[in-house]
Amino acid sequence: MKVRIAYLEEPPFYSTDQNHTVTGSDIELADVVLRAIGVTSIEHQLTSFEELLPGVQEGRWDMNVPIFVTPERAKSVTFSAPVWALVDGFLLPSGNPKALTSYESLAARSDARLGVVAGTVQIGSAKSAGVSENQIVVFKGQSEALEALLAGKIDAYVGTAVGNRALAVSDSRFEAVAHEKSKDGKVPVGAFSFSKSNHALLQAVDEQLRKYLGSADHRTRMAKYGITDAEIDSVIAGKM
Repeated sequence: MKVRIAYLEEPPFYSTDQNHTVTGSDIELADVVLRAIGVTSIEHQLTSFEELLPGVQEGRWDMNVPIFVTPERAKSVTFSAPVWALVDGFLLPSGNPKALTSYESLAARSDARLGVVAGTVQIGSAKSAGVSENQIVVFKGQSEALEALLAGKIDAYVGTAVGNRALAVSDSRFEAVAHEKSKDGKVPVGAFSFSKSNHALLQAVDEQLRKYLGSADHRTRMAKYGITDAEIDSVIAGKM
């Protein structure tokens, strides 16, 4: 059985390394789960964030790497059981010259510009916290946003705190700041997504995920990419 999975260039979750090998925490998780359900061939399809949901809907590939689950997205695709829970964070120039630590701190500075990837949940989160439309600069992908950050065209890039931490560790020109959890303590979860007609693959993946998530092997594999128990335990506890 062959499965085609779409991914983005967003380390440490998914990316193409210097040997042109697709790697990352979510790529490895997908590989383990798919092999366990009898998949013999896995094809990776690089795409843009905006094309993830349309692509899987139209059958250009069979499943997507994990992204945040939202009610709006669930109208067009079906999500698997959650595989992680992640807070947002800023990636900033080293030294954080404008002292940006949260959406609210950025909103308070009219001269501050925030880089976001088109179609991501962080756009809504920023606006809800008071960041104005003219403070937000939208990019097609992460690499373009990081180039703009280094060029001084934006003052912060928002993504997951885990992802930004990994980028800062690998490049001293950056530093990362994690946002605090919401007051209700809830942390957004992410999951694989499928077309609404692909019931068999979804069911098989879900069954294996529930067996595998939280296991010693799972935790060890995720730790290599900076995914800790904190990002795993809440989805395990939820038994979703």
